Amino acid sequence: MDRRDFFRRGFGKATEAAVKVVDKRVANRANHWIRPPHAIPELEFLLACTRCNACIEACPHNVIFPLAARLGADVVNTPALDLLKKGCHLCEDWPCVNACEVNALVFVNDEQMKDEQIKLNKFANAEINESLCLPFSGPECGACVSFCPVEGALVLELEKPVIDQDSCVGCALCREACVVEEKAISISPYSEA
Repeated sequence: MDRRDFFRRGFGKATEAAVKVVDKRVANRANHWIRPPHAIPELEFLLACTRCNACIEACPHNVIFPLAARLGADVVNTPALDLLKKGCHLCEDWPCVNACEVNALVFVNDEQMKDEQIKLNKFANAEINESLCLPFSGPECGACVSFCPVEGALVLELEKPVIDQDSCVGCALCREACVVEEKAISISPYSEA
């Protein structure tokens, strides 16, 4: 190996290590917001998103909003989901994804969808707080179950709602339908880690 190859390989490894560190830092920060469905990984998303607001304007249910400047210059005006107040309707024609011309929101190919549909589509976690959920204290309810658009993701077992984390994508329609205040369903960003 000559000197030029030695430095070229060393520079390549150093660059790769630096990208991994930045990627981890960016992913950790992203645990404070939820990107729209079909968002690419956070570092790639930040590099691709032009902050054009096309996905925000395309959302017929006004669930997507731009992140505030106080969160940092690198994420300001990038789209996130407001799942604490509204649920993502998982629109059949995916207007938010179709509006994204830079592929920050992008469909995977058909073969991946068959093999990894749930994993690839999950964008948030939903959990039931049993101390707040009516059926766990006695009265029947089930308001959330009828609003779940994903078959088998939210079911009643012995008249109590149960979320199947392998099926649930985190759309938060169950939270929106919840009849109690404080809501008995919490939503948090999904992380593969």
